[in-house]
Amino acid sequence: MIETNGLTKVFAGDKKKGGGDITAVDNLTLKVNEGEVFGFLGPNGAGKTTTVRMLACLIAPTRGDATISGLSVTRAGEQIRGQIGILTEAPGHYERLSAQYNLEVFARLYHTPDVKGQVEKYLRLLDLWDRRETTAGTLSKGMKQKLAIARALLHEPPVLFLDEPTSGLDPEASKTVRDFIETLKGQGRTIFLCTHNLDEAERLCDRIGIFSQRLIAVGTPEALRRQLFGRQTVVQLVQPHPAAAQALRSLDFVKHVAETDDASGPAHLTISLADPAAQNPIIVQTLVAQGAQVQFVSERQHALEEVYFSLMNHQAVQRGNP
Repeated sequence: MIETNGLTKVFAGDKKKGGGDITAVDNLTLKVNEGEVFGFLGPNGAGKTTTVRMLACLIAPTRGDATISGLSVTRAGEQIRGQIGILTEAPGHYERLSAQYNLEVFARLYHTPDVKGQVEKYLRLLDLWDRRETTAGTLSKGMKQKLAIARALLHEPPVLFLDEPTSGLDPEASKTVRDFIETLKGQGRTIFLCTHNLDEAERLCDRIGIFSQRLIAVGTPEALRRQLFGRQTVVQLVQPHPAAAQALRSLDFVKHVAETDDASGPAHLTISLADPAAQNPIIVQTLVAQGAQVQFVSERQHALEEVYFSLMNHQAVQRGNP
C-alpha cells in the first residue's frame, strides 16, 4: 500500500550565513501493508513530519521515490492527493465559518457525491453534530482536532496520514481520538501514524518504525521486545534463598539469572529463557527441590519505552553521540 525506496529530503542551508545543508530524511526504505496501522516513532525534529509531507505529495523528495497504492509520489501527486486523507499536527480551519460549512467546503473540493450526507455522517461520528452551527474559531482544541479528522475522511480515503493526532489534547479528548482511530482500523484503512506518544503507539499500532533521520528498527512491539531483551520469567520467592540462583544457573537452557532481594521481604529472580511456557515448570520444580518457597511466577513485560530508548541510545552511540 505504502512503499518507499531510498526516500531522502535535504533542505538547503543559508549559504550566505555559512549554513550547511540539512538532511531531514535519509534513505528511507519501508513498506506499510494494506489495512495496517503503522506507527512512525521518533523525537521532535526526527523528520517524521517531513516524511509525511513527502508521502502526501506536499513537498518533493530530493532523492528516491515512494508509491501509494502503486502511484509514484514524484509522478502522480494529484491522483495520490485524491486518495489520501491527512491530519497535520496543527490543522487550520476557516475560523469564522461554522463547523458544518468548513466540512462542506472541503467535501466539494473533493467532489464528494453527497456533500451534506457525508458532512452529517462524520459530524455525528465524532460527536460534533450538536455543535455544527458553532464557528470553528470558538471550538475547543479537542473539537477542532475532531473536526480536522472529519475533514480528512470526507472522501473516504483508503490511506490516512495522522501526524501527532492527540498532541496537546486533554485526556478525554485524547481518548476520543484514539477510540476513533481504532474504529477506522476496524474498517480496514491503512493508517500511517506519526507520534512520540509511546503508550498511544502500543495501543493502536500493528507495527512500528523507530526513526531519527534514518530508520532504526521496524517490527511489532512484541517482536522488537524479544529481539532486544529476549524472554524473561520473574519468580518471586517468599524470602531470599542462598542456593536458588545457583541451582537455576546449572540448568543448560537458562541463559541468565539476576537476583534482587530484600532481607526483610520477598526475593525476585529474573531468568532469561528461550521458551518460558515449556521451561517454567522445570524452573519451579528446581526451586522447590532446593527448598525455596515460590510465591508468584510471571513473564516480564518490557515497556515499549524501554525498547525505544534502548534503540535510540544504540543509534546515538553508532553516530558518535553517546
